[in-house]
Amino acid sequence: MGRVTERRRVTRIRGGAVSTRPDTLVAEEPMEIRLNGRPIAITMRTPGDDFALATGFLVSEGVLARAEDVRTVVYCAGATGGGTSRSSGAESGGGSNTYNVVDVKLAPGVAVPDITLERNVYTTSSCGLCGKASLDAVRTTARFPIADAPPVRVSPALLAELPDRLRAAQKVFDTTGGLHAAALFSEDGELLDVREDVGRHNAVDKLVGRALREDLLPLDRAVLLVSGRASFELAQKAVMAGIPVLAAVSAPSSLAVDLAAEAGLTLVGFLRGRDMNVYAGEHRIVF
Repeated sequence: MGRVTERRRVTRIRGGAVSTRPDTLVAEEPMEIRLNGRPIAITMRTPGDDFALATGFLVSEGVLARAEDVRTVVYCAGATGGGTSRSSGAESGGGSNTYNVVDVKLAPGVAVPDITLERNVYTTSSCGLCGKASLDAVRTTARFPIADAPPVRVSPALLAELPDRLRAAQKVFDTTGGLHAAALFSEDGELLDVREDVGRHNAVDKLVGRALREDLLPLDRAVLLVSGRASFELAQKAVMAGIPVLAAVSAPSSLAVDLAAEAGLTLVGFLRGRDMNVYAGEHRIVF
């Protein structure tokens, strides 16, 4: 698995018996995202799919909407000890290498919103945003209004099946027990893509970035499932990618519910077995 996991010595206590052994842990490293050479964000992430992570983040910031918006994505040479830059077409191993700085260069004519250039964002694996200004920012930058999307209808029975399908696809979690996951499903329940990361928001960015590369945005017929809680930031990322349904196995935040209600996003929380709460967008649920 390369740098996705690392080994550490651990003392195990089981039933009173003490032993030492190596344990497999999920890797966590900082990654700096640059836009046209200028640093705009640092995120703690699990290495891998770094280019998708960077471009997916820029979709959520309202910078990117189509594959042709991107001229190149490169690892910055010498970011962590030297080396050469790599273009977006030459990323090997899903972005797993020794570099931790990614520069996204926009295609000619692609505008850069002031909000992206005027702030330097440090994010963590559990970060979030808050306040009316955040709601206003999503409203003004969203490229794919969910209210205009094709009608999508899902049943509680279908939603109830998705967490088990997501869990079955979490390969690194089986080894480490320490990763969040996000998955895209079709409205019929087909698993389209799944990503794992130490940060749940990074896992979603990786999904969106991969979709951008395949020119699949907006994801207006998809269901997004996340393995933890539904924060405002995750609701924001769903809205910015045009995803009409967001489901979480844990609770949503109040601001996530506010954003979902305002944007027309269907938000489902506490999705556990056949039980769930629908906080917004009930019109897409076939009761």
